[in-house]
This record gives sequence, structure tokens and C-alpha cells, in this order.
Amino acid sequence: MARKPSPKKRRGGTEGSVVVIGLGRFGRALALELADEDTEVLGIDENTEVVQALSGSLTHVVRADSTKEDALRQLGVHEFDRAVVAIGSDLEASILTASLLISFGIDNVWAKAISEAHGRILTQLGVHHVVYPEHDMGQRVAHLVRGRMLDYIEFEDDFAMVKTKPPADIIGLPLSDSAVRTRYGITVVAIKRPGEGFTYATADTVVEADDTVIVAGRTRATERFSELQ
Repeated sequence: MARKPSPKKRRGGTEGSVVVIGLGRFGRALALELADEDTEVLGIDENTEVVQALSGSLTHVVRADSTKEDALRQLGVHEFDRAVVAIGSDLEASILTASLLISFGIDNVWAKAISEAHGRILTQLGVHHVVYPEHDMGQRVAHLVRGRMLDYIEFEDDFAMVKTKPPADIIGLPLSDSAVRTRYGITVVAIKRPGEGFTYATADTVVEADDTVIVAGRTRATERFSELQ
């Protein structure tokens, strides 16, 4: 086993660092994105080839059995305050690993679930954040395919943000005069002109035909708004 990394310690965790356990497609993409954002990442996987492929791309990457408490402690996993269980099809390994992380008292444990039953077990174990990558991506793509949205993010409690083109009846008007909130139940959050970046929208913002807007509101209201083009 590779020697234990030497992360910066602080009370309750490892400052600014994340441990990602399971480096399949989801875990690998997550770990690399974190690394690209200058986050220190300890990646753990049982597959030697996977570990070798990511060597040099992450702060530390080691081969280890994450279901073994001694192995995780030797790697200093118990010193982190953020951990992600990205193990996919091996439900037993996912559950045992998550259970160990919770027993370590890690402040924020994220875990990938591949089914509702899997997610319920993870929640019952005390996992703080359960994610369903395949399900969530399927929902997101379905919204994009069905409507005229350019992008779509749905949050809990029936709330969403949508990137779309403005409908004709608000073009040329300041947002305060278009009454979009009253008429459509949405709020225009930001606006983008061709060749420019997004800027926050204000009551005085005048929407033009070539603009792209980001709107927020109840899921169905944002869907209806995007269909007005």
C-alpha cells in the first residue's frame, strides 16, 4: 500500500481537501474536476490500472480496499471533513465504505446511489448527501429534449433555473414593465448579450431579441416560460 499522504491538518478535518473513493466514470470525473479547481484530492480505488492512469492527475491516488477500516486510517481518511463515496455497482462496498466514513465523524459525506433502495440505505446510515447521477442526468436531458431550454437545473422543493431565449412579448421592454414575475411566475436572474458575459438582471434591464436569459421559479413555470418562444 502507498504511504499515507501528508495533508494539512486542522481540528475536525483536512483543510481544503476531499477524499474520493471509487474512481469509475463518476468518481474520476468528480476527482479531476476538483483537481482542476485547485482542490487537494486523495483518490482511492481497488483497481491498479485505474490508480496508475490517474497518477499525477490528482494530489494523491492510491490502491486500497475502502471497506477495511485499518486501510482508510492508514491513509488518513479519518482526518478529512469532506468525502465522496463514488462506488457504483458494488452495493456492499458502497454501504460498508459509507458506514466507515460516518463512524469516523466526517462532517460532509457524499455518496452515489444507483437506486432508490440504495439511496435509502445510505440515508439511514447517516450519509449527509445522497446523489443519483444517472437519474438526475436523465431528468435534465429529458427537459432539454422536450422543450426549448438551452440548459436546465432542478433543485429540491420544485424549484428550477433555466437558460433560454426570451419570448417576443418581453423584448424591448425593461423587466419592470414586462411584468414577467406576475404574468409567468418566474424571475429573470441574469442576461447575456452576444459576445458578452452574463450580468445580473435589474428592473431597468431591457431585454433584446438576441439575448439569452436565466430565469428561476417553480419547475413548471420555468418550463412554460421557455416554451413561449
